[in-house]
Amino acid sequence: MVANREPIELLYRNLPVDTKEMLDRAISNIVSAKKKDGKVVVVTGSGPNIHEGVTTLISELIHKGIIDGVTTSSAVIAHEMAGALEEVKRVDGKKLGFPEAMLPKGSIFEATLMPADFIKQLEKEMLIDTALLEKILSLDGSVIIKAAGNMAYPLGLRTENLAKEILFFAKSKGVPFEVVAGAGADRLTMLGAAHAKGIPILVTIPQLVGGGMVGLAIGDSISLTERATKVAKMLQSADVIIESAVALTQEIHDGPFETYTGHGLWSRWEGYDTYSLKDKVLIRIDLDPSLKKAWEFEKQSSKVQAAIDEGLPKTKLMSIPFRMEMSGFARLEKSIPVVADLGVAWPIIALRLEQQLGISLDFISYPQQSPQGQEMRKWIVENVQPIVKKKLFQ
Repeated sequence: MVANREPIELLYRNLPVDTKEMLDRAISNIVSAKKKDGKVVVVTGSGPNIHEGVTTLISELIHKGIIDGVTTSSAVIAHEMAGALEEVKRVDGKKLGFPEAMLPKGSIFEATLMPADFIKQLEKEMLIDTALLEKILSLDGSVIIKAAGNMAYPLGLRTENLAKEILFFAKSKGVPFEVVAGAGADRLTMLGAAHAKGIPILVTIPQLVGGGMVGLAIGDSISLTERATKVAKMLQSADVIIESAVALTQEIHDGPFETYTGHGLWSRWEGYDTYSLKDKVLIRIDLDPSLKKAWEFEKQSSKVQAAIDEGLPKTKLMSIPFRMEMSGFARLEKSIPVVADLGVAWPIIALRLEQQLGISLDFISYPQQSPQGQEMRKWIVENVQPIVKKKLFQ
């Protein structure tokens, strides 16, 4: 999808001045790192990153050599296994004969709208109730685009079953679930792009819960200690870390092996491999204005560090809602808070990287609520495909 760049310039012009300043600072650090052959690692959450096309944009930036590692959630892995976004028809599940107790709130049941050739492909893998699909199509309902491989039949069920098979491969080869899944994933997903470029993609420990059977399979594929070690190694390699709409990041970027904020002290004492966030640029894209307030408190008066040094509650000291990820973030000298909609921030970042690094991107995302974003979402549905199972065996 070759995007028109002019609407992205308009997005930038409409940002508040202080947001522009932080975004410019973030972009400058990314560009500087890449010009020095440094590494950029992205820490992604789920939900918005899928819906805004950001995971698809990240995959493009992986292919272009800009992003060198990704951590994400098990929910994102599940969605990417099914192609990121899908079009579904939603109907009253009770009219299909399902008991209300097994249906989600609203008694909704969904069916993936797929081309006939893809249904035939799936029929080689699993039994598909074509009569059920036909009945769903005949009933009144709504058609929407949503994160793929979740509640819709049969793609959601296929993803659940595929997770069990991938787990067997992963355990038999002694590698993370994500490595095996990447072998069969579409190149336009982060999973597929990371596999193609030989860079790491890992679900973090705080983000293991989600994605149904996929989350359980990811958690069971390698031990928690091995997962924490691999994530630490990835973050250690980074010059710039970009956090995109993700919670509990203090447990991700600090983690059990990081020494600058203190959590890895005893690991270092005992002789384990550790790393430090000192001198790393930590960019956080977040809509919560409290993030910038905490950052400003620290930069102006070192209140966050003072509260920690004195064992005082940070929320009461600063009179703002204080999420745990603000603590480590605010105290880092090179942290940059970008208080903005990630659907707006990411295309601006991508455009500036294209201009300043001399790369040409074949895909740039747009905010999902814009006309360009709605077209983008349809494009993702049509062009980003579910895992091809036979590639896993190869």
